[in-house]
Amino acid sequence: MTVSVMEIDIPNAEKVIITGDTLSVDLSDGRTISVPISWFPRLAHATRKERNNWKLIGKGQGIHWPDIDEDISIEGLLAGKPSGESQRSFKKWLSQRKTSK
Repeated sequence: MTVSVMEIDIPNAEKVIITGDTLSVDLSDGRTISVPISWFPRLAHATRKERNNWKLIGKGQGIHWPDIDEDISIEGLLAGKPSGESQRSFKKWLSQRKTSK
């Protein structure tokens, strides 16, 4: 049996909008994808200023938030994948945030 692999072009991110509960990304193919911000605990615990300090990386294949060290790929968003960060890693990050404030 032969299996053919279909290559899929992943559109680039062009604009990011974050509300209190939603991450929305405008894509180069005209779509807008929205996911719950709760999928990404670091974003959920970030301040408005930290959430709004993002940049596109990889020519729009991902989004990076330098203040909270969060990276989200467009491919992951399209696949419906929430954060892959372990609870242990997140709790360590969260405790370090609390002690640095």
